[in-house]
Amino acid sequence: MSQKFHFECVNCKAEYSGEKIIYLCPECQKTNKPGEPPRGILKTIYPYQQLRGLAPAHKLFERLDQDRFLPLLPIRSMNSWPMLKTGETPLYQIDGWEKGQSSTDRSTSNFELYLKDDSQNPTFSFKDRASALVSAWAKEHGIQTLVAASTGNAGSSLAGVCASQGQRALIVVPATAPLAKLTQVLMYGATLIPVRGTYDDAFDLSVKISEKYGFYNRNTAYNPFTIEGKKTVAYELFRQLGQQVPDRVFIPVGDGVIFSGVCKGFEDLLKLGIIDRMPELVGVQAMGSSNLINNQKNDKFVINASKTIADSISVDVPKCFYMTLGYIEKYHGNLVAVSDQEILQSSLVLAHSTGIFSEPAAVAAFAGLLKYHDQGFIPDGSKNVVLLTGSGLKDPGAVQSSIGMPGPVETDMHSVDIFIKSHFL
Repeated sequence: MSQKFHFECVNCKAEYSGEKIIYLCPECQKTNKPGEPPRGILKTIYPYQQLRGLAPAHKLFERLDQDRFLPLLPIRSMNSWPMLKTGETPLYQIDGWEKGQSSTDRSTSNFELYLKDDSQNPTFSFKDRASALVSAWAKEHGIQTLVAASTGNAGSSLAGVCASQGQRALIVVPATAPLAKLTQVLMYGATLIPVRGTYDDAFDLSVKISEKYGFYNRNTAYNPFTIEGKKTVAYELFRQLGQQVPDRVFIPVGDGVIFSGVCKGFEDLLKLGIIDRMPELVGVQAMGSSNLINNQKNDKFVINASKTIADSISVDVPKCFYMTLGYIEKYHGNLVAVSDQEILQSSLVLAHSTGIFSEPAAVAAFAGLLKYHDQGFIPDGSKNVVLLTGSGLKDPGAVQSSIGMPGPVETDMHSVDIFIKSHFL
C-alpha cells in the first residue's frame, strides 16, 4: 500500500494526503463563521478494497483484531501507544432496572441490554480513546507539546496520556468546569488555562494558541484522529457480542464526535464486508444543550445557550455537526433529548440497579434508552447497547440534590436501632 490513509472533507468531498498535519479542509475552512458549526471536518479513509485481501472474509475480523486494528488506524506501530491501558473496557449484560425504592422492585425487559463501561479507561472517561491515538501519532512525528480545549474530560484525558508519554499538555477550560476534572489535569502535571467563558470560547482560544505556538491540537472533531480513536469502541462491541451487530446503540451527544466515531467504526466493518448492516445509532442530548437536535432541519444555525448538569455534553456550537447529521441521514440514526430531571432520576436507577456510578453526561444515554423503552420503541428480542462514557466521581456535586446524606448517630445500639427502623426497615 503506497499510502495508508487519506482525508476526505465531509462537506465538499475534496481529498487530502494523510502525510502531514491538517485539521480542516483548507477550502471549506475559508467559509467558516463565528457562532456556526465548522465546515471542513475531515474523514479518514483507508484502502478498504486492499484490506479485504488480508484474509478470507470470514477470518478478516480475527486477522485485524490480532493486529489491534493497526491497519485501520493512522499510526505506524502499536509501540507508539501510551503505556496506560486504553480501551478493552467491560460490556455488562443486565436483565432489568429498579422501578422504585426497593431493590426487589425491578423492571425486567424483553430485550437484551448491555452497558459498555468506558469509565474504566485510565483517566475514567471515553475520551482516553481519542487522546491515546492523538498522542501516539504525535509521538511518531516527534511532537512534544499538545493543546486541547475541554469541559474537563478531554483535558484530564490528554493530561494523563501525555504524562505517560513524556509529552507536555496545555489545557484550556471554562473556569466553571467541575473541580474534580480540573484537579485531575493539575495532578497529571499539565498546564491549565481556565477562561471566563464557555467551552466554545475555550475551543476558539486553543486553536489560536495552536496556530501561534505550533502546538499540536487535540480538539474534538477539529483533529480528525479524535474520531479514529473513538471508533475503536465499535470494534470492541462487535467482538464482545460474539461478532454480532447490536440492533441499537445509545450514545451521549454534545459535539457529536462520539456518535460519529461509533458510526465510523461500524462503517469500516461494513466497507470491509465484515458486517452486512449498520446498527441504529441513537444520539442523546440534554434538553438544556440540544443545539444539534434544534438545528437538525434549520437553514441557518441558531444558538440556544446551553444550561445543563451534563457538563461534558454542554455545547453551544457542535463541532461535528455536519458529519453527525450526515451519518444520521445515511444510516437512519435518530436523536432524542432528555431533561436534567430525567438524567438525575436515571443516574439513581443505574447506580441502584447495577453498581455503576456514571457522570450525568454518560447517564444521558441510559436516560435515552429508558425513554425509548417507555415509548415502546425497543422491539422484543433486540440487542441494545448503552455507552457509559465517564465516571460519576468526575462530577459528584451534580447528583447531590438527588441523595440525602444522613446525619451522625450516637455510638450506642439504641440510637442505631432507631436509625435502622426509620431508614432501612
